[in-house]
Amino acid sequence: MITAKQQTTSTTGDVSDTVPLYFLGPQGSFTHLAARRAVAALAQYHIHVQPQPVETAREIIEQVQTGHGLGIVAWDNTVEGVVVPNLDMLMDAQCAGFLRLSVPITFDAFVTPHTAQLLGDIPLAQVAHTVHAHPHGLAQCNAFIREHQLAAIASASNAAACRDIQDGQVALAPPICAELYDVVPAYQSVQDYDGARTDFLVLAPRTTAISSIARVREQGNSGGNTWESIVACAPLSTGPGVLANLLDTIRDAGLNMTSFMSRPIKGNAGTYSFIITMDAAPWEHSCKAVLQGMIEHGDWVKTLAVYPRGERPNPPVDAWMLPEGGVCSNPSQEGQQPQQQGVEHIVQRALLW
Repeated sequence: MITAKQQTTSTTGDVSDTVPLYFLGPQGSFTHLAARRAVAALAQYHIHVQPQPVETAREIIEQVQTGHGLGIVAWDNTVEGVVVPNLDMLMDAQCAGFLRLSVPITFDAFVTPHTAQLLGDIPLAQVAHTVHAHPHGLAQCNAFIREHQLAAIASASNAAACRDIQDGQVALAPPICAELYDVVPAYQSVQDYDGARTDFLVLAPRTTAISSIARVREQGNSGGNTWESIVACAPLSTGPGVLANLLDTIRDAGLNMTSFMSRPIKGNAGTYSFIITMDAAPWEHSCKAVLQGMIEHGDWVKTLAVYPRGERPNPPVDAWMLPEGGVCSNPSQEGQQPQQQGVEHIVQRALLW
């Protein structure tokens, strides 16, 4: 349980004291923005928090699993995918996610006031030579970095890049950093893709997560009692069919799987753990049966997060969204013979058959 402050609980289940909500600082990071949203979202759990910055995501995990407060970490991004270091830490930590929330991602390119004065009609590449941001931030602004011929250097966070900026440097960070640091936005909305979002998980010690989830279940505040779970599974036996059997178990239970990832068991070639996101909660009959079946089969299983499921769009994947060089069947032309010359050659090159 949380021990940062002595908590008193009323007959309604409200937690009367405020506890820290640790986030990857400094102020102005995307995780800071997520933490501010979490303050209101945690009200349904009757938890009152005060965002508090720390220097690393590892420190967030350590503060949470030792009972000094709650934490919030980036989990998944619509451009760069899952935040792998946070995933790896959560798999090995004694804490769990119990709330998931989303933040829109927009990057501005910041410079110092002195560098801004030099810009005018001078190209950015002549007054700045390096660009600084979190690795995910750098990856989401590739076109801007290439256009201005900047050397990318990773920072602990996007906001830290603004805080520590020097003349001749560019920092990529949320627009709010203009209000917090002595920086000037030289360019706005420099991200490669508009509409990008990052999902964050609010973490608690596992016993606190269990009691908080139970409170929401009792009060029926989960948005129609629909839940989503993130489960890690490591088959202890390897070989052909192991992964197929795991997927068959989920399919036969009628569970909707929305994400499936693999991570190597570090230092052991050919061994993997799998991270599954499902539209179900561990206490529901079908999901519980799947988890029990995994355990009985001899697999290692751990639920990493359970949270009320928000609305999820199911948009089609249009042709312009697809990577170059592959092939697909056009349903609108089903049954028709392809007329384009060289189609077979394109298929052979794409599929290597």
